[in-house]
Amino acid sequence: MQDTPTPAHLAATQAIDADHALVAEFAREHARGATDRERAVALTHAVRDSFLYDPYRIDLSPVGMRASTVLTNGYGWCVPKAALLAAVCRAAGIPARLGFADVRNHMSTERMRQTMKTDMFIWHGYADIWIDGAWRKATPAFNLSLCEKFGLHPLDFDGEQDSIYHAFDKAGNRHMEYTNDRGKFDDLPLALIDADFRATYPNWLREAGLQSELAKSDFLADVDKETQPGQ
Repeated sequence: MQDTPTPAHLAATQAIDADHALVAEFAREHARGATDRERAVALTHAVRDSFLYDPYRIDLSPVGMRASTVLTNGYGWCVPKAALLAAVCRAAGIPARLGFADVRNHMSTERMRQTMKTDMFIWHGYADIWIDGAWRKATPAFNLSLCEKFGLHPLDFDGEQDSIYHAFDKAGNRHMEYTNDRGKFDDLPLALIDADFRATYPNWLREAGLQSELAKSDFLADVDKETQPGQ
């Protein structure tokens, strides 16, 4: 892959649907600033906080993984939220692509731990944005209210330094460990993600389906229950 932008990094795709009317509208509203850096920062924070992070309601269908679906649903998990950030950047004329890594996640609910049978999250997604002559990593997954509940440092983005998960939370406890870099992609590698999720998390996806087995449960209710004092 070239290390500088190509036309693909501004193009609309099925998943990064930068030409969708809702995506274009969101970009127009939130891409504020005089420079690409300022506009990318504004878009990153808007995607981060306008849509709740919800790893229970995963839908690996092509529609479920589209950037515009996050806008329609009002929530998403790390991969579609990253796709949305890439899409609104492209809609605003800022080159963007997707990056992926495997992370050891020390922040999850008991229901997730029991279902996944591991604390390893494969194919964690983020956006890679071209700003001032370099690619900058931006991770819009965890909205501010969720960070406050779990006692996490919010993932801010200044357009100059990479924005990736913190290793420790506010109390000094382990939070995230990056264990494997899966690379950068001009489009969403959905077939690879689907195959690896089925192999790694046989209890997470409904049998022969595309939606998470956890979709019947309430992530925010579990978070509230487990982050109460004394829990």
